[in-house]
Amino acid sequence: MTEKIVVIFSGGMDSFTLLNRMVKEGHYVSAVTFDYGQRHAKEIQYAESACLELQVPHKVIDITAINQLIQGSSLTSNINIPEGHYADKTMRSTIVPNRNMILLSLAVGYAVSINAAKVFYGAHTGDHAIYPDCRPEFVKKMNDVCTVANYEPIEIVTPYLDYDKGQIVKEGLLMGLDYSKTWSCYNGKDLACGKCGACFERKEDMALNYMRAPSGSTVA
Repeated sequence: MTEKIVVIFSGGMDSFTLLNRMVKEGHYVSAVTFDYGQRHAKEIQYAESACLELQVPHKVIDITAINQLIQGSSLTSNINIPEGHYADKTMRSTIVPNRNMILLSLAVGYAVSINAAKVFYGAHTGDHAIYPDCRPEFVKKMNDVCTVANYEPIEIVTPYLDYDKGQIVKEGLLMGLDYSKTWSCYNGKDLACGKCGACFERKEDMALNYMRAPSGSTVA
């Protein structure tokens, strides 16, 4: 059934796959991207380009002021981005406190204002070990809240919650998606570092799907 929905779109692989899937399914999609002061703000440029190509209404919302309250993450503070796999405990420094609760709350408010029934975001099993706000129990409780927080109940939808990233990439490749149009690396440099958790995960899952990551800045 065709619906009016909001997709939280970072410009990374997971939300890129999700956005394209929702467009291909024929939904009336509005995308929202948040600038929360992440050092990898380059992903926002990729989000803008993808939405322009897909002709999806897109808002980029500046919420960098929250960093006056929320500190201590290597993604937003002057802390080195850890190198290594997502499974490593050092990756916990990339947690931005309460991030997804904040982003989902804003996206739900946007959904109410445009009469959309659902908000989609791309949480998956690869995130569960490190990020509490990507786990099934968080999604369930957040969904419970969002059905009673307004007169208009909004459903939080996570189609990839039981997928790993390799499965998401596989789905995207079957849709014919070009992942060189996404950005993953946590370091906000011209070229991907190839060493952070996001880079490791990207390379592993592209290899798992028998694909070589495109050369240059989009290897991660």
